[in-house]
Amino acid sequence: MKFGPTEMIIILVIVLVLFGVGRIGKIGGEFGRGISEFRKGLKAGEDTDAKAENSDKKA
Repeated sequence: MKFGPTEMIIILVIVLVLFGVGRIGKIGGEFGRGISEFRKGLKAGEDTDAKAENSDKKA
């Protein structure tokens, strides 16, 4: 199912009416922070895995 430009505009207008402009900005900021934290967590997990792998090779 493909969405054309008309459908996207209608969806955006409905979202703006439901949440308001101020709330949309807040939601976007929180979503961005969440993605940033998720990426940091993935990187920390990779670093931990790499350290564990190196310590296994030394032992």
